[in-house]
Amino acid sequence: IAGHIISLRLQKHTAFLHLSDGSTPSPLQVVLPPSACEGLNAGCSVRLRGRLVRSRGKGQSVEFAVPEGGVELEGACDPLTYPLQNKQIRPETLRENAHLRPRLGQFAAVLRLRHHLARETHAWFEENGFWNVSTPVLTSSDCEGAGEVFSVQPDTPHSLLRTPSFFGRPAYLTVSAQLHLESLCSGLSRVYTLSPAFRAEPSLTHRHLAEFGMLEAEVGWPAGLGGVMDGLEGLLTRVLGRVVRGEAGEEVRLLRGEEGVKQLQKHAEGGWKRITYTQAVALLQEAEVEFVFPPTLGLGLQSEHEKWLASNLGPVFVTHYPKGLKPFYMRASSGEQGVESEGGTVECFDLLVPGIGELAGGSLREERLSLLSAAMDAHGLPRAEYEWYLDLRRYGRVPTGGYGLGWERLVSWITGTENVRDCIPFPRWAGSIVL
Repeated sequence: IAGHIISLRLQKHTAFLHLSDGSTPSPLQVVLPPSACEGLNAGCSVRLRGRLVRSRGKGQSVEFAVPEGGVELEGACDPLTYPLQNKQIRPETLRENAHLRPRLGQFAAVLRLRHHLARETHAWFEENGFWNVSTPVLTSSDCEGAGEVFSVQPDTPHSLLRTPSFFGRPAYLTVSAQLHLESLCSGLSRVYTLSPAFRAEPSLTHRHLAEFGMLEAEVGWPAGLGGVMDGLEGLLTRVLGRVVRGEAGEEVRLLRGEEGVKQLQKHAEGGWKRITYTQAVALLQEAEVEFVFPPTLGLGLQSEHEKWLASNLGPVFVTHYPKGLKPFYMRASSGEQGVESEGGTVECFDLLVPGIGELAGGSLREERLSLLSAAMDAHGLPRAEYEWYLDLRRYGRVPTGGYGLGWERLVSWITGTENVRDCIPFPRWAGSIVL
């Protein structure tokens, strides 16, 4: 067998080491002669020859017995300079050593859980008639219209190009695949993608990254906003149930503990509440809590508001926000939903979950050409950049609805990891890009 030494304990007649190759949540205990441990310490990589036997001690059912001469040192590790030598390591130190962080048991568990989540997610979409599609990382428009984009330019202009712009027009890293998914959805009816997204947000909170995964889905001919929410809840309850009760259950217990597992099992039962934005504001105003930002009708919900709602209601869909708080592409509500403000509401929702706040957001898309054009003008969007998007309404329009879910926030919720920088292999945020 082979792997990295996690810990080494020497006694007079016997030595014990914990070995891990990252394939399982728990390391394997190895028993060997003390004389075979010369030059070994935590962090070394070794090859061991021996046999698997029943363990005489507590804490494991089997152990690996190595005889004299059964140890081959593959890679030495200087204990004086190895940055992961101590058991209690600051999260900041781990992020600075992102190339070594996967060797730690807890972070390896997070990486394995990401794999299980992706597998169960793809399985749900496959079973429900969705097509997995590829969408561009380079785009010519800002989907959200918020301006928080990374511009793309080559370091050196090409001599054959007669324009300073490589593409002949501005190019950006994508903030969302949604607009492209709508195009694909008009021909395939049900599409989804799990792709990287980029946002130039200067935020330094534990919920934001400059590069992150986005799970986005689009459904043609949806059964109203409720149908879109039904699909998202069905996906997440299925994923929660399979991950907690399946082979990844040991990973979740390692990261969250038994009580955390019970909470996820309860959420996996479904029946998540649905309230309007107006009802959410009323609940917040009635709460006996002194918020930093007083909840006010017509203003957006802050992180503290979202977390309070989710902690008291469990996973909850908040629907029908005022039009002025949401992007241009969301469908205007046909009737008022309780918000007494000029411009009305839109057919949208945010999904809030305990400990995280907003996990996903979705809406019906505005399929009426005249209303979509007016919304684009109201947001000051350049018409030339979005003519293709208007064409989807001009030529045999297909009503669609969908959602986007932050992948690292999902990992954070299920693993109980507070900071999304610890939910992705190589995190990037404002002021930091390692590797």
